[in-house]
Amino acid sequence: MTRGRADVNPKKRLITWIIVLVFCCGCFYAYTRSRGSSALEYGSKSLRKFGSSYWRGDEDNTDTSTKQEDDADDGFIPKSFPVCDDRHSEIIPCLDRNLIYQTRLKLDLSVMEHYERHCPLPEKRYNCLIPPPPGYRVPIKWPKSRDQIWKANIPHTHLATEKSDQNWMVVKGDKVVFPGGGTHFHYGADKYLASMANMLNFPKNSMNNEGNVRTVFDAGCGVASFGGYLLAYDILTMSLAPNDVHENQIQFALERGIPAYLGVLGTKRLPYPSRSFELAHCSRCRIDWLQRNGILLLELDRILRPGGYFAYSSPEAYAQDEEDLRIFRAMSAFVERMCWKIAVKRDQTVIWVKPLTNDCYMQREPGTQPPMCRSDDDPDLVWGVPMEACITPYSNQVHRSKGNALAPWPARLTTPPPRLADLGYSDDMFIKDTELWQRRVEHYWTVFGQNLESDTFRNVMDMKANLGSFAAALSNKEVWVMNVVPEDGPNTLKIVYDRGLLGSVHNWCESYSTYPRTYDLIHAWTVFSDIERRGCSIVDLLLEMDRILRPKGYIIYNDKRSIAEVIKKYLGALHWESVAISDSQLVEQDEDDVVFIIQKKMWLTSESLKDSE
Repeated sequence: MTRGRADVNPKKRLITWIIVLVFCCGCFYAYTRSRGSSALEYGSKSLRKFGSSYWRGDEDNTDTSTKQEDDADDGFIPKSFPVCDDRHSEIIPCLDRNLIYQTRLKLDLSVMEHYERHCPLPEKRYNCLIPPPPGYRVPIKWPKSRDQIWKANIPHTHLATEKSDQNWMVVKGDKVVFPGGGTHFHYGADKYLASMANMLNFPKNSMNNEGNVRTVFDAGCGVASFGGYLLAYDILTMSLAPNDVHENQIQFALERGIPAYLGVLGTKRLPYPSRSFELAHCSRCRIDWLQRNGILLLELDRILRPGGYFAYSSPEAYAQDEEDLRIFRAMSAFVERMCWKIAVKRDQTVIWVKPLTNDCYMQREPGTQPPMCRSDDDPDLVWGVPMEACITPYSNQVHRSKGNALAPWPARLTTPPPRLADLGYSDDMFIKDTELWQRRVEHYWTVFGQNLESDTFRNVMDMKANLGSFAAALSNKEVWVMNVVPEDGPNTLKIVYDRGLLGSVHNWCESYSTYPRTYDLIHAWTVFSDIERRGCSIVDLLLEMDRILRPKGYIIYNDKRSIAEVIKKYLGALHWESVAISDSQLVEQDEDDVVFIIQKKMWLTSESLKDSE
């Protein structure tokens, strides 16, 4: 009897275990479905190898370079990439506060180090596709987008409540509407700008000052209505704000089609060369300008052109309480030692002006603070370079020209700027480059064929801008271009700014400082060849471009045919599709180069589809 029972019990136990296993699997499946898609954390050991990119945990000491080579030899190409968890739909890998918490970085919060770039190690990068939020729609086209966007595309409405008395934004049905208000211009940026132009005695109360004000820097820009309304004056504004308590303000700006960049006045130089802007603006931007021996004011001084203005609208400029008066007196004394002068002060705003020459600097008493920068300091070296609490003097050429070296806009776009000589470039080289890119862009548009409408693009990124001639060739279109200059190449960004264009320095082995889904067109000229030469991952770059690109946006690849063939194998996994391909010989490049046009498809997660229904 006992032996007989023993024969039966194992069967019962086996059936019981099978039932328990099925039940557990069902629970796990239901849980993962409820989460939308798999959440991928930094350093997750569950990830597979994808081409030249490999993830591992901290304790994994495998030699990844060998694995990457093996993958390339095997020709392993994924049929699909995993989709990031829905909660990562707005991830900015190098500005991710979760990374700071997980890696326990020791940062000084008082100087905003936690808002500066801190990138994950290559083996700990997200290697998944960033999903759009539930209900995502193709963005509203420019110029309507300046004043309204789809609420579902940026489902954050707390600023509408928090800033309701300042008219930043208003929720109306399925849209977010931007009345044009700001912290110190509740009644609209248009009236504020007209008042500012009047204060400065600019002709016809126009902020462009007959083309002599073209590039503007707005610190703590909010949702960038200041910069958005300056566009009507043919002025481009670099609207800057950190990913702080007013999170998504830069995302709102870019969704509106307004130039903007995620950054902070912290410890590192801003990614712009010296003498880039005619005007800097702060409207109650909550920046302590006197901290650390006035280092932030000195950073503004570095990026302002000779005779440039700093417009400061803040309680310190007009309030009569003891503390505000103390701050304003101290600030005024400091900028006076910097040789700034008050151009005008009215109501809530004071506007200082920077000197045109070195004369005032040379007349300062010995030992005056702040000091002049060292003669070996390069004010145009900015990538990862700490700020310096010193005054940047002008070169002899700038001193002699008294700040009048640049042509007014729009002649500035095609006039060779004096700083070409810094790079050893001739005027003839500049003119030929401008003409060459005009022909190349015309060829691009021919390759696009019937795919383009006049409003297909608004936000454009040139990943390797060189002298900015690609952007110059687009000047007759309703677009703005973020001209990116790689940090390891010629420092040509100052030429870009001297042409009246905007841009930033960047290292394409890392993620860019922008939100997902912010650009309609990405131009990649020889970028992949550079990445391959540096030993960085082509797959990581493809995933980063996918993160930045809006659904239904386009990529213009202009590079080696061999790399284009590799990219083709990833199209399906990335939800991209080939639009057209053409020999680059038609646009005067190497015979091995091709022009490859790619479009990103619109795709949604199951959670997004449910919400849309």
